[in-house]
Amino acid sequence: MHRKVFMIAAGVMLATPAFAQTAAPAPGASAAAGVAAGATVYDAQGDVVGTIASTDGTNAVVDTGTVKAALAVSSFGTGPKGPTLGLTKAQLEAAAQQQAGGSAEFKAKLVPGAAVYGSGGTELGKIKEADDQFVTLTTSSGDARLPISAFGPGPKGVTIGLTAEQLQAAISSAAPKK
Repeated sequence: MHRKVFMIAAGVMLATPAFAQTAAPAPGASAAAGVAAGATVYDAQGDVVGTIASTDGTNAVVDTGTVKAALAVSSFGTGPKGPTLGLTKAQLEAAAQQQAGGSAEFKAKLVPGAAVYGSGGTELGKIKEADDQFVTLTTSSGDARLPISAFGPGPKGVTIGLTAEQLQAAISSAAPKK
C-alpha cells in the first residue's frame, strides 16, 4: 500500500531553537484573541505565565521573567482574563531551557518506531523516519511530514502540540484537492 506524505506546519516554537509543543491552547479557548505586545498571558488555571514582549502577527514572544519563548499566535486561546496557553509558567520555562541547553538527548529519541503523543496524551502515531529538519509520522490517516521543531518532550515521551483531531484536520487540509 502506498501512503501519501503531507507537509504540515505545526504550531509552536520556543525561543532559542524551536520546540514543538505541548503548548496547545487551553481547552475550550478560541485562538489568538488579545495576543498583543504588553498583554499578560495566563495558563488554563488563570495563573500568570508571562507577558507578550512582541508579536509579528504569526509568532508572539512570551517573557516569563526567566526566559523568552516565541510561540505561534495560533497556540494561544482566550480565557476570562485574556490570552491563555496550555502550559504553566514552569512548563514553558522548562521547555525553553531544555531547548536552549541543546536537544541532542531529545533528538536521539526521534527514531523509527518511537511512539508520538498529542497534547491530550493520546498516541498519535509512530515515527517512520527523521532527519535534521523533518520527522515523518505514520498515523492511521497516513504519513505526515512535520518540522523537527514540532516535536518535544512530554510526560509519556515524544510529543507534539496537537490533539488527534487537530492532526487529522491538518493532514486533511494538507491533502491535495481532487
